[in-house]
Amino acid sequence: MKQKQKVVVLVSGGMDSVTALYEADLKYHVVYGISFNYGAKHNSREIPFAAYHCRKLGIRHEVISLDFIARLFKSDLLETGGKIPEGHYEELTMKQTVVPFRNGIMMSIVAGFAESVGATGLVIAAHSGDHAIYPDCREDFMISMGEAIRLGTYVQVEVIRPFITMSKAEIAKRGLELGVDFSQTWSCYKGANLHCGKCGTCVERREAFILAKIKDPTAYEEIVPLPDKPTG
Repeated sequence: MKQKQKVVVLVSGGMDSVTALYEADLKYHVVYGISFNYGAKHNSREIPFAAYHCRKLGIRHEVISLDFIARLFKSDLLETGGKIPEGHYEELTMKQTVVPFRNGIMMSIVAGFAESVGATGLVIAAHSGDHAIYPDCREDFMISMGEAIRLGTYVQVEVIRPFITMSKAEIAKRGLELGVDFSQTWSCYKGANLHCGKCGTCVERREAFILAKIKDPTAYEEIVPLPDKPTG
C-alpha cells in the first residue's frame, strides 16, 4: 500500500484552516499543525482552537512566535495597531488589517520546518475570497511562492492549496461534511470574548453560513444586517 505524503498544515484556528486540517488529515499524513503568534489582536482567541482540533485529530501542534511583527510592522490587525474597521470583508478599509507579507513569512518558515521534520508538503487554506484584499493570497503570488519553496528545499516541498478555487461558503459545506465543529473556531479580528458580528471577518463568517445554508453556531455580541458586498 502506498504511503501517504507527509505534510505540515498552517492552522490558525479559523474556519478555513481548521477545515484544511481535517481535509489534510483525510488525504495525507499530517505530522504537525503549525500556528503563529505574531501579535494579532485575536491570536489569543484563535490559537487555542487550533490546539483543540490538533489534539482531537491526534496531530502534534506547535506555536511559533513572531513577536517582531507586532514591534516592527504596521497593521490595525496587530495589538500595536489602531481600531479594527467594520463593514464588508472586501471593503477597501479592510486593507488596514493586512499584515505585510504575512503569508510569505509564514510559508517560508513552515517550508523549512517541513523539510526538517521529513515532510514534503505544506498545506495552506487560502481561498478565492481572500484575493480581494490580500496580495499574498492571490494566484500569481501563490504560484511564485510555491515554485520558490520547491526550488529552495532539497526535498522540493510542495505548497498544497485545497481551497484556492473555493468560496468560504463552499469551505463551510466541506467542513460540515468532514465533521468540523465550527463553534470551536474563531474569526473575529477584534479578539474580545465573543465575535463582534460587525467586523469584516465576522461579516464574512456570517455570510458563509447563510450562503451554505448551514446553522451558524457562533455567539455574536451583536447581529446587525449584513452590509452589501462592494461593486466595481
